[in-house]
Parts: sequence; structure tokens; C-alpha cells
Amino acid sequence: MGRILCVAEKPSIAKAVAGHLSGGAIRNVRNTGNKYIKNYDFTYRFPRPWGECNVTMTSVVGHTISWDFADGFRKWKDCPPSALFEAATKQFVSPEHKDVAANISSEARNAQALYIWTDCDREGEYIGTEVMDLAKKTNPRIEVKRAKFSNIERAHILHAAQNPGELDECQASAVRARIELDLRIGAAFTRWQTMLLQTVRGLDEQVVSYGSCQFPTLGFVVDRYKKVKNFIPEPFWSIKVLHKRDNINVNFYWDRSSLYDRMAVMIMYERCLAAKFAKVVSVVKKPTSKWKPLPLTTVELQKQGSRFLGLSSQLVMTIAEKLYTQGFISYPRTETDQFDKGMDLQTLVGKQTQSPAWGQFAQDLMAGGFSQPKNGTHNDKAHPPIHPVVYVSPDKLNADERRVYEFVVRRFLACCSKDARGETTTVKLQYGEEGFHTSGLVVLERNYLEVYVYDKWSSSQELPVFTPGETFQPSEATMTEGKTSPPGFLTEPELIALMDANGIGTDATMAEHIAKIIERKYVFARPTGRGGGEFSPSNLGIALVEGYDNIGFDMSLSKPFLRKEMEEKMKKICEGSMTRLDVVNSSIEQYREMFVKASQCSDILKACAQRYLTQA
Repeated sequence: MGRILCVAEKPSIAKAVAGHLSGGAIRNVRNTGNKYIKNYDFTYRFPRPWGECNVTMTSVVGHTISWDFADGFRKWKDCPPSALFEAATKQFVSPEHKDVAANISSEARNAQALYIWTDCDREGEYIGTEVMDLAKKTNPRIEVKRAKFSNIERAHILHAAQNPGELDECQASAVRARIELDLRIGAAFTRWQTMLLQTVRGLDEQVVSYGSCQFPTLGFVVDRYKKVKNFIPEPFWSIKVLHKRDNINVNFYWDRSSLYDRMAVMIMYERCLAAKFAKVVSVVKKPTSKWKPLPLTTVELQKQGSRFLGLSSQLVMTIAEKLYTQGFISYPRTETDQFDKGMDLQTLVGKQTQSPAWGQFAQDLMAGGFSQPKNGTHNDKAHPPIHPVVYVSPDKLNADERRVYEFVVRRFLACCSKDARGETTTVKLQYGEEGFHTSGLVVLERNYLEVYVYDKWSSSQELPVFTPGETFQPSEATMTEGKTSPPGFLTEPELIALMDANGIGTDATMAEHIAKIIERKYVFARPTGRGGGEFSPSNLGIALVEGYDNIGFDMSLSKPFLRKEMEEKMKKICEGSMTRLDVVNSSIEQYREMFVKASQCSDILKACAQRYLTQA
């Protein structure tokens, strides 16, 4: 009987997969040198050529291999920061992961095949290559296969075991490029700006860290902050018409909305009063819909989780990862907002019928209310949209976990429902030479809104009857004055949307970048009471962004353009149209050019830091 080694990315996934493949008949559970990792021994019948095999299922705990500069470049005083763009690097097993690596190498020694069960994303492919390299150190001839899965439901895991694929070397190469670029660029700029600013008050012992994703993220926060602080309100004027009919006060709104010229509005208003009577130009009734949401992606989960659940995007993702490893939801890192046509969505809906909160809605879907989800425009070809895999009783989850799980379920059920239906009535007036309008909504069928409590759409007060061509003297006509309002500070959903639109980070890393600029005290987050929070920069954060902007780069380091271009190159590695070396070399040259210019204009950055930090 042959022997196969299976390796997952996390201990919890290893335990779940071992339980499914063994049918619950695990022969032996062995401790390893790592307190979190167990080795599970059992038998399983794999597809040809292996058949019935002895299996050991184990795991790593994320990355096992670390990258750093070679000796001679690791200490800050070993070399000038500029040398780090081309300094020799090395890969090694970090001390805290030596027991993990030893377990893989030992278990691979007598195995015919290695099954990689890491998460099916770009990072997972790279971690899979780390596992493969460790296994081949003791068994160069071991055959390597890749299990593709997006949730840990039993049928899904068994299908993955019976239909293995290959590791995607292109995706792994993209991660290698990203790791090397982040190391070189981050270390060079961090060392340079830290040493430059160490004479500024308050920064003498602080590492002023740079990251090619974190700085554009900080830049978005600073840009909005400046718009708020530099905002000058402008007065505007408008005309408002009110008419009371059938004991209903109907407000008609000026077609021009408002103007910034008081005298012009005064003249128009006086012409309205001189006309005395308003004429109904048209009354239009037409059906309208509120569209159900698209299937759930990682970015959308982070944005809406922050907006509706009152949780940070990082906490939302941490909880989603836990729900996934427990087998409650599908893999939460996906760009896909399209369900595959062959996916049995109704069975997933049926699992939710036992819920006291949304079970009746699920039953109604099963009884004929089901509607195929809409397709978005994104498909990463790796994972389906985020969806519930099983029903979970609320008492099995803590308060925050319940909120995230409930959101995932309600979003999924809403996708499988129908759009909300209603009817709008729009009345248009001619009053003097000016046009006015009002509208009313009657919601006829709530449909998805019954379960998706996060969307609001309700009937307005019903309009009284108006007839085209009729005239009436308005009950009241007034000229109103107002002032423009400043924008609010950037909220977390808005920041995530900006990062997504500008290609800063991936759906899997955006929350980490936000957490990093808070940790570095470049940005402060404060709760708003409306869910999530809003961000304002520290004096140091403003100084860094303003300093780099003032240097006058074509593409400032606080702007998203360079990093967006780098992310686009990563995608080309995944597609096979660029090599890792091409991407690393071209990106290094771009950032080296920025580094040279920053060094030549270092006094500008230092002056900004001194100006803002003496205010602290």
C-alpha cells in the first residue's frame, strides 16, 4: 500500500480535511514539534495511479520561508539604503518555523506523492511551493499534486481529493516578485527616511516605516482631510413650492436645484409669484425596481461589514476566516461576483430553512420564490462568491461572529430572491418660467428586502391626484438660502473603495494595509456611531504625504499610480505574459528613480516634518 502526504495551510483545515477523507476513522493522531500542528494517519482511496493508500494529513501555519538581505546588508549601518535595491537576498526557514519545516521534510521522506491543500489563492500557491521545496529536500522524486477547494464541506473535499490539479507556478512567481519588491523598496525607503528624520523632535527613536501600499493608503486619508480643512462654504439660493391638497402637504422641488447668484434667483422667484398659478405639465406613473445585490466578494464584505456591522474591515476578515475554517462559509477571499451555472444553489438555500430568523424566507424561496442570482463583471476563476455552506445555530457563535455570519447568509438569500418592485408617480409643474417636480413611491413587492435588512426602500407618502393641464395657486412659495457643506472625513468603506478602484493591494490585503497605517500612528481611527469609523491623519502622516508631494514627483510616492502599475504587472505574471524577473527589474528601476530624486530633495521632506511635528 502506497503512502501520500497531505499538507494544509492551517491546522484547522488539516483537521477538517482529515475527518472527511478518513470518514471519521482516523487511525492515529501524532504530536509534532509545533504545539498547534498534529499529524493525522488514516487510509483513503485516491484516484489512479495510487488507489488505497496510507495517508498522513498535516499542515503548516502560513509561510514557512522568510526572505531577508544577505549578511553585509542586514544591519542599517552595513550599507547605504540605496544599495538595498540590488543587494543580495536569501531565503531561509525562520527559527520559529523550524519545527514546521522539519515535520514536512520528515513525513515526505517515504511518501510517493504530496497533496497540497493550501488556500486556493495566489498566496496559497506560493505557500504550496514552499511545502513542495521542503518535501523535495528529503524526497526529490515525490510527485506533487494540488487539491482545489473553496469550502470544507465533505462532498467538496472528496471531490477535490479525487480531481487533483497542478500548482500554479505563475501565481507563485507573482508572490515571489511581490515579496522581493516589498522587501527592497520598503527597506530602502524606511532606512533612508528614518535616518533623515531622526533629528526631528519626537522622531529620534522612531522607525518611520515605508510601504508601497501603505503610503498611497495614507495619501487617500490625507487628501480627504485637507479637503475638509480647506473647505470654504458658499451660499446658495433656491425656490421651494408647497401645495396642500386632500390634507397632504406636497413639496415641489426646483428643477435647477439651486444657484449661487442671489439676485438671479430673486428675479426668477418674483416671476413665479407674479404668475400666481402653476400648471401641471405631466403626471407619469411607471414601474420601478430596486435591484437585489450582486453575489458577495471580499472587497464588498469588507466595505459592507464596516458600514453595517460596526466592525473594522480587518476584524470582519478575521472572523470570516474563522467561519471558513470551521466549515460554516465558503472561502472568504474571492474577487468573483458570479455563481457558476452548475452550482446547486437551491440546496444551499434549503439548509437555511431551519433558522428562526430567516428560515421562513428560505422556505418561500424553495417553494417557488427562487430567482437565479445576477452576474457581476468579476470572475477570478478560483473561488465562487462568498456564501454559507451550512446552517449554524446562533449559540455556536459569539456576538461578532453571529453578525458576520448573518450578513453572509442574508446576502446570499437576497441574491437568490427577486428584485423589489414598486411604482413611482412623478408630477411636473410650470410655475412662471420655472420648472418644478415631485415624486412618490409605492412599494408593491418587497421580495429580497424582506431578508436583506441592510437595504432601505419604503413607500413615500402617497401623492394626491394631479391632472395634466390643470392649474392651481400654490399654498406657499418661498426663496430659501443655504450653504455648501464640507465632505466628511474618510470612512473605512470609502477608503476600501478607493483602494479597490486604484489597485492598492488585493482584496485579501486591503484590511491589513489600513491596520498598518493605524499601527504606525500615521492615521487615527475614531468610531462614528454609524458603523465602522472615520480616519484622520496624524501630524506625522500629513508631513510624510505633503513632503513627498512637495518634492514634485511625476508620480508621488503617496499617490497610487506606481503601486497600481506594480499590481497590474503581478497580474501579467499570473497570466504568463511577463516573467518575475521582468517585473522585479522594471519596478525596481521605477522606485530607484524616485529614491534618487527624494534623496536630492531630502530637505523638503525634513522641513515638512519639522513644521508639522513642532505643532504637536
